[in-house]
Amino acid sequence: MNRVALITGASRGIGRGIALALARLGHDLVLNYAGRADAAAETAGACRETARAAGHQIRAEPCQADISRAEDRQRLLDFARSNFGRLDLLVNNAGVAPSLRADILEATEESFDRVLAINLKGPYFLTQAAARWMIEQVQSAPPEQPRPKIVIISSISAYTASVNRGDYCLSKAALSMMTRLFAVRLADHGIGVYEIRPGVIATDMTAAVREKYDKLIADGLTPIRRWGTPEDIGRAVAAIAQDLFPFSTGEVFNVDGGFHLHRL
Repeated sequence: MNRVALITGASRGIGRGIALALARLGHDLVLNYAGRADAAAETAGACRETARAAGHQIRAEPCQADISRAEDRQRLLDFARSNFGRLDLLVNNAGVAPSLRADILEATEESFDRVLAINLKGPYFLTQAAARWMIEQVQSAPPEQPRPKIVIISSISAYTASVNRGDYCLSKAALSMMTRLFAVRLADHGIGVYEIRPGVIATDMTAAVREKYDKLIADGLTPIRRWGTPEDIGRAVAAIAQDLFPFSTGEVFNVDGGFHLHRL
């Protein structure tokens, strides 16, 4: 029986990279998307083809849901339960940048509420509900069966101050604490919780600042002088999905080209 992963924000960018990496491992996939049904369908097809090339038969099913809405979160989990009957891995990836970058002295409550609802409130309560389901699975599973896992995709913005997108930075910093909270709470059930902290990754979100970061990277912003890719993040999630860190929980995996290293 294939393991089952639910990935939020899976139609494009980092989420798509994660989905393809898990397809390569033979995971069945619930591919959440908010608005781009066409992109989600394309990603689902690419995942099935990737799995076949690796010798696996998988199911990859898109499911529309706005994770900032309670009814949508419940519908997403109901979809996973009715179609797959189990959940082995939750990847909280969905997130948005502010619609308009604004100095923190000018930023609006409307932007703050939107960013925090999608980037923090949604993952927090989706994880709460998914964890309850995972605990049910653990209680009825044989001891030798691998335990479910939860991955939270944050950002170097969790600790890097960008005064023109304070709401985004706050949301990512809070995800780091969320990782710790759920790691502690779920440890007794054998459910590992991990934070992956991407750096500068080439996606739709960063396309508008491509020229800026091209120069910064060339000038040594990161010791590894290249952009990160969605595939880099996918590899990190795949390592966790394969039970390669059985004595770790609450851990932060920096996938940032070494940006986090302090240098003189």
